[in-house]
Amino acid sequence: MSQADAASIKEERPFRNVRFGPTDVVVERKPDGTVYMRSSSELGDYPSNISNKLDYWAEEAPDRALFTERGANGAWQKLTYAQALQQARALGQALLDAKLSPDRPLVILSGNDMQHALLALAALYVGIPYAPVSPAYSLVATDFGKLQHIVNLLTPGMVFAADGKAFDRAIEQVVPVDVPIVVARNPLLNRHTPLFSSLLETGATSAVDTAHLKVKPDDIAKFLFTSGSTGHPKGVINTHRMLSCNQEMIRSSLAFLRDAPPVMVDWAPWHHTAGGNHNFGIALYNGGSFYIDAGKPTPKGIDETVRNLREISPTWYFNVPKGYEALLPYLRRDKALRETFFRHLNLMFYAGAGLAQHVLGEFEELAFQTVGHQILVLTSLGSTETAPFALVRTWSSDQATGMTPRLEIIP
Repeated sequence: MSQADAASIKEERPFRNVRFGPTDVVVERKPDGTVYMRSSSELGDYPSNISNKLDYWAEEAPDRALFTERGANGAWQKLTYAQALQQARALGQALLDAKLSPDRPLVILSGNDMQHALLALAALYVGIPYAPVSPAYSLVATDFGKLQHIVNLLTPGMVFAADGKAFDRAIEQVVPVDVPIVVARNPLLNRHTPLFSSLLETGATSAVDTAHLKVKPDDIAKFLFTSGSTGHPKGVINTHRMLSCNQEMIRSSLAFLRDAPPVMVDWAPWHHTAGGNHNFGIALYNGGSFYIDAGKPTPKGIDETVRNLREISPTWYFNVPKGYEALLPYLRRDKALRETFFRHLNLMFYAGAGLAQHVLGEFEELAFQTVGHQILVLTSLGSTETAPFALVRTWSSDQATGMTPRLEIIP
């Protein structure tokens, strides 16, 4: 096919019309080869504490779902913004009562679920740093060396694990006996382990409001840890300012987030910056609804993701390239799945690795066949240290790896 023919097909297959921000960039090149890039557009106002958005949306849309996950019976269980605020305040009081602080933060050992979300919101709300830790350090590791390093570094004042039985061995070997352990189920046999439900019964006092108002933008919000692939995991401080201004940056670039609250079906782990800052934050900041996907982009986990996508139509979808590859066979053969997936989708987003060219082409083709237009597939650059948003492409590219230039460069 000639370039002219390809361009003609592109014009005949328009992309879904969604709104993006300006692409003007100021570039500064240093003698040592360093390149600094910044937008020439002024960043909008952002709250000093991202949990202020919980207050805002609980007032504006109290009955809208913030987080939804499947219960033991398989049915979706919803947590509204009003419920999330009330429960986060109760948990915030419990964290304050436990005298947690930057020197004695909250450590969360288990993965994505409603309890994890509420503890994160509570910690943010009252200004107590928390650290989500990869569950693999407790459930897969045999010597618990990485977990021991993290615990020694943080000196936690409280540790949460969803299932006490699953995390029992790691906790017994690594967490000091004087550190309170909270579980959602299956209390440890050898320690006093209050249930998460008992923390929810804590009555929020004026101390919660006082603590919330005292949070400063440059206070520590959370500790995130790198993968530890080249040694011990490295702790990264994320401040409240970083989380809030990063979300305002995202909202200014992906301007369609201002037009309607996003609906997300997402599995990305919250101990990682993409899932725990970028995606978690997009829902909270923009009044969105986050469906917690217990699936994974693996041969065993992809069926659960597909099950969820058969029922929920996302407006914003994130996955790693391997996740998109795993979805393709299901989308090819299941017309109903395609219709649900693409029905309201404004954007597909990937990160973590390069996307194969054939995967990009097939998703564009399937979208056009299903809804009559293509859906943009975008990517960005960022890091744990930037919380994580830094540079993003907001236009179509023929190259799947494409951070291809179409920026308006201002010298």
